[in-house]
Amino acid sequence: MPTNEPQNIISTVANYGKRLFSFIRGRVNTDEDAEDILQDVWFQLSNQPEVGTIEQISGWLYRVARNKITDEYRKQKEESIEDFSFEGEDGEINFKEILLAEAYSPEEESLKKLFWDQLFLALEELPENQRYVFVQNELEERTFQELADESGENIKTLISRKGYAVKHLRNRLQNLYQEFINY
Repeated sequence: MPTNEPQNIISTVANYGKRLFSFIRGRVNTDEDAEDILQDVWFQLSNQPEVGTIEQISGWLYRVARNKITDEYRKQKEESIEDFSFEGEDGEINFKEILLAEAYSPEEESLKKLFWDQLFLALEELPENQRYVFVQNELEERTFQELADESGENIKTLISRKGYAVKHLRNRLQNLYQEFINY
């Protein structure tokens, strides 16, 4: 069977390459990002011990691609998280300072991880419609117009929901932020 593995990978790339690229490209900002993610998918496939044993290769490929896209958004989100700021006693406080802070010690890395964990917990506390709008607009980078067209809801309603979500996240994470900067 090992002699068939490279042939399985080659035929999989030939059969799914264009469709998978189109799938990925529709969910990322640039062709370069899509190509990088597709390359990661092929790399992960090539590292599978027995490609022939994957029952639903298309499902496997698309699941890996979605996971890679999610990972890419998380990396990008670290660079554009300006929405998580609020006015404190010392002026504007930006959560980006925490999320992107260089961890010089295990304690700082632990605090940073705690902050990320709390961010995701705070997102889970939101009502479904607020969380959905926030995640779709901020993490998936979909426009309010796209969301309105999809749901049939008014754009102002969607903007309002996102505003409530941002307010909740600011309030929920403020104490943790204070602990972090006082560390």
